[in-house]
Amino acid sequence: MLGSVHDADDAIQETFVRAWRGVAGLRDQSSARSWLYAIATNVCLTELERRRRRVLPHDFGPSAQSGTPPGEPAVESTWLEPYPDEAIGLPAGRAAPEASYEQREAVELAFVAAAQHLAANQRAVLMLREVLGFSAQETATMLDTSVPSVNSALQRARAAVADRVPERTQQVTLRALGDQALHRLVERYVDAWERCDVPAFAGLLAEDASFTMPPLTTWYTPRDTIVRWAQEFSLSGAWRWRTALTTANAQPALGFYSWDPDAGAYLPFALNVLSFRDGLVSDVTAFIVRVTGAENPDAYIRFPDRPISEPQLAGSFSRFGLPEQLN
Repeated sequence: MLGSVHDADDAIQETFVRAWRGVAGLRDQSSARSWLYAIATNVCLTELERRRRRVLPHDFGPSAQSGTPPGEPAVESTWLEPYPDEAIGLPAGRAAPEASYEQREAVELAFVAAAQHLAANQRAVLMLREVLGFSAQETATMLDTSVPSVNSALQRARAAVADRVPERTQQVTLRALGDQALHRLVERYVDAWERCDVPAFAGLLAEDASFTMPPLTTWYTPRDTIVRWAQEFSLSGAWRWRTALTTANAQPALGFYSWDPDAGAYLPFALNVLSFRDGLVSDVTAFIVRVTGAENPDAYIRFPDRPISEPQLAGSFSRFGLPEQLN
């Protein structure tokens, strides 16, 4: 619901504080699950009232024209954050037979980003009904509303999300691709970047692929525009890259490290979350972990030269079990 692991940590703590204070009023232990979810949902709703919606660069405006250099960042606190599903132990499958989404599907970047566009009550109903599998009556009780209101909110939420997510989830796509084919595809992607091989990188992209780099608002699509950006900037040979494999949002992800001559090592630059379609890379979301605040916009053309942001590093590298440097 919150689109931020940091905000979720705070919400979990507040949920258990409220549960501890109110546990004496829980008379039926069989209802403990829905009781806890009701508390957690209301904590999230309170949080959403006082925070801005978290987004990805697609929401800031149209994609950049071919040849446009990376632009200035927006305020970092507005950005959606990657989710370390493996570290938290996210289960596969549905939480209940009534759920429409697998729990892994519900943390995919496309789904979480789409949910951020919903009104808070619609977001809550969607999660409770479609992801967690609570009935309309249970959901109405949790939210202190009526069943017709729940059904109406769910209908609107379904329509809004369907307009923003691909027809096939990444979980379906990855299963169809298979582990071996996925491994080879990721290996080829890594090899292209580590050799700064622009034609090889281009050959891995879908025609309508997108490449976004929060906190930069500039983003690129389609393939030809991405390739020109890569050739002129990230894969120009000005920087040397190494990668470490992980997962984020139930999708393959790569920790990207750029060579730092002063440190004599490769230091964290961005966590790249990869999406696939038809055996190609369809979307890359690179969560950059270097500091913003430079007055000169040209500083972001050479973003790998900027110092590391420790808060961003903690959120996008440490939580994912990625090392602090590569040699």
